[in-house]
Amino acid sequence: MSFPNNKEIQSILKELEAVEPTFVIDRQNASAVDRVKYDLCREFVVYMLSQKITQAELSQRLNIDKGRVNKIIKYRIEFFTIDKLLSLLNIIRPSSELKVS
Repeated sequence: MSFPNNKEIQSILKELEAVEPTFVIDRQNASAVDRVKYDLCREFVVYMLSQKITQAELSQRLNIDKGRVNKIIKYRIEFFTIDKLLSLLNIIRPSSELKVS
């Protein structure tokens, strides 16, 4: 295995410029609402990984478009209410319980 050449590196960097980053919160300074929404988004990521499914498959299970799923798994919490995230989570995990600490 060899190190990529400059042309390959530039190509990869160009591809990465178009990728929307995952949102990360500062848990110590975030509001309680933001922490709950962030934790709910994490549940969808955990579900995808445990079920070994794609975003497209998750969107089908939730009956929402792929763009909304992408926002959830990128932790774009500003696009969702706690109620909406809970109602979606209830679809894939009907026996889920929310514990606020």
